[in-house]
Amino acid sequence: MYNILICDDEKDIVNALKIYLKDPNYRIFTAYNGKEALNIVNREEIHLILMDIMMPEMDGISAMTEIRETSNVPVILLTAKSEDNDKILGLNVGADDYITKPFNPVEVVARVKSQLRRYMQLGSGAINKDVFRIGGIEMDDVSKTVRVDGNEVVFTRKEYDILRLFMKNPNKVFSPREIYEVVWNEQLFGSENTVAVHIRHIREKIEINPAEPRYLKVVFGQGYKLEKGRE
Repeated sequence: MYNILICDDEKDIVNALKIYLKDPNYRIFTAYNGKEALNIVNREEIHLILMDIMMPEMDGISAMTEIRETSNVPVILLTAKSEDNDKILGLNVGADDYITKPFNPVEVVARVKSQLRRYMQLGSGAINKDVFRIGGIEMDDVSKTVRVDGNEVVFTRKEYDILRLFMKNPNKVFSPREIYEVVWNEQLFGSENTVAVHIRHIREKIEINPAEPRYLKVVFGQGYKLEKGRE
């Protein structure tokens, strides 16, 4: 079973592609802008992406650039004939192929099969799924090590588990209660200070200036998030 993500802001195009790719071996996910696509990629194991270039909120090039930070999943751009410059840019920053609108159903199916076959033959593990990178932070979940700007930093078990939760879910806001219940595997009773103390210790280890964090941010009234894409 292959998981395929179709991302286009035009629902008619998404529906048409779903019809073209109707196959018992394909599980189809849909998104209508780059942000929705990123959320799905961060949540699901996706084997191929069909991505429109021009979309609201986040365009396909920006979304693909972020995806390429952590994944080598094949990306086929969906382009209009007038988007030649964007097509070239997309190929330069990591797209594997492109299909020009209006689509030929036979061509769509052939290109999808070709990219899936190449991806599986070459091995989808070219980027280690046990290594998470955000900015200057790199976490190896096999060796249980963390490097910040190239230097190894030692974390306690709970600090590591909290950071891992954030690294696996960049830009997602977690409340102190959610953090405690995931990391300590029990319900939080009473003070949330335990989580706050651990967050402070993590900041001291990953931030140049913990008082003005680049990565681990407070979302007032909601909790904390690890902000992706900041240097």
